[in-house]
Amino acid sequence: MDIIDGKAISEEILEELRHDLAGSNHGRAPSVAFVRVGEDPASISYVNKKQKVAASLGIESQLHVLPVEISQEDLIKQIDLLNQDDTIDGILVQAPLPQEIDSNTIFNRVNPEKDVDGFNVVNAGRLCQEDKEGFLPCTPAGIVELLKRSNVETAGKHVVVLGRSLIVGKPAGLLMMRQHPFGNATVTICHSRTKELAKVVSLADIIIAAIGKPRFVTEDMVKPGAIIVDVGINRIEDPSRKSGYRLVGDVDFDRVAPKTSLITPVPGGVGPMTVALLMKNTIKAYRKNIV
Repeated sequence: MDIIDGKAISEEILEELRHDLAGSNHGRAPSVAFVRVGEDPASISYVNKKQKVAASLGIESQLHVLPVEISQEDLIKQIDLLNQDDTIDGILVQAPLPQEIDSNTIFNRVNPEKDVDGFNVVNAGRLCQEDKEGFLPCTPAGIVELLKRSNVETAGKHVVVLGRSLIVGKPAGLLMMRQHPFGNATVTICHSRTKELAKVVSLADIIIAAIGKPRFVTEDMVKPGAIIVDVGINRIEDPSRKSGYRLVGDVDFDRVAPKTSLITPVPGGVGPMTVALLMKNTIKAYRKNIV
């Protein structure tokens, strides 16, 4: 069993991006705008991390913090202002949004050419068509990079994706099945209505766990030698910690890891990759915008 070090791999990508930007001279730095609604602690932490990494690359960032009671109409007005600002290359609306706001409406309001999160319906369609001009959702794209840089061959393999969300499950499945050196897999997507779920998962060569349930994947669900990418980030109580909690994934790591050939940890696996791929998308948007 080997650990896939997402932090180390993400640093490789960020260093490549620094080198790429070092040769750029287009009159201004790349820029990204973050929109955060409310004061959710996790959202604050995620956006702060993204801003910190952006700054380390020389990417300028703006943070627009809006009240949790904001109307959908007013949020759309804010996004429209950012869409119209030619000095902003990328826009990211931090999820989750308040229940009163329709997330798809908001994601689709972001200009597809500034949609560095890859959630706009145009970029989703580009992914389906395997159009390289689109922006890939950051977490699924990060999963591909993890596998690629860990020398995992996906062609002909059976990939089981646990979860069917727009953010991870669906696009991860599409990326794994696309006609690409790091695709060409046979993909099964499991969800809450999947019958004999444990049996289906146990057939997988590669498991992508993105179901949002702590330690959901147990050792009896994993065949010997399987590869696991754990996307889950769940808080569980831990009185021994100062914070009173600790983070665990969707996989029961301690029991499952010995059966695997490769596995990502939580934290330190997929999370850093998501941020690195966001930066890559921002630089891609920048290059498209300055032409």
